[in-house]
Amino acid sequence: MTTHATQGQGDPVPQGCPGPPSAVLDGPVSHAVSRVARLHRIAAGRLLRDLGLHPGQEFLMMHLWDNGPVRQSELIKSVGLDPSTVTKMLQRLEQAGHVRRGPDPADRRASLVEATETSCGLHQQVREAWAELEHQTLNGLDAAEGAELLRLLRKVEAALVARAAADPQCREETGGC
Repeated sequence: MTTHATQGQGDPVPQGCPGPPSAVLDGPVSHAVSRVARLHRIAAGRLLRDLGLHPGQEFLMMHLWDNGPVRQSELIKSVGLDPSTVTKMLQRLEQAGHVRRGPDPADRRASLVEATETSCGLHQQVREAWAELEHQTLNGLDAAEGAELLRLLRKVEAALVARAAADPQCREETGGC
């Protein structure tokens, strides 16, 4: 790997990657996480596009496959997205024949969402896409490094979740983070 310059902590910047902007010099980890998250989403998008899905739709489908029919409001909370975003995703998934929406028999005012029988074949394809994404993500790391990365990411996630849960604005805007 050819490198140039350095980015925080003396780590080399891979050739072809710009150095960090001056505004993030005091936050090299956050900058790296942001860049990696963006690249990961792009890679996921490429894999999902082959399945006729847009990024994020697979999370809705995973929830439905694992939990069966759920209220749309529960689905919105489970993925932590804006209700209008989830509604748009569900419209696309419904048009593609992957989900069905209807009134909840227990409360006709609420919508119940469920995966269709035709989406069952998609389930295995999504699993395979995520396995490929995992392979691409961990390429260049040995098993111990992959396990350590997962451990550290879980630790960072727990800290961020705790911080968000303590934020009254977060609870008010999303019903919990």
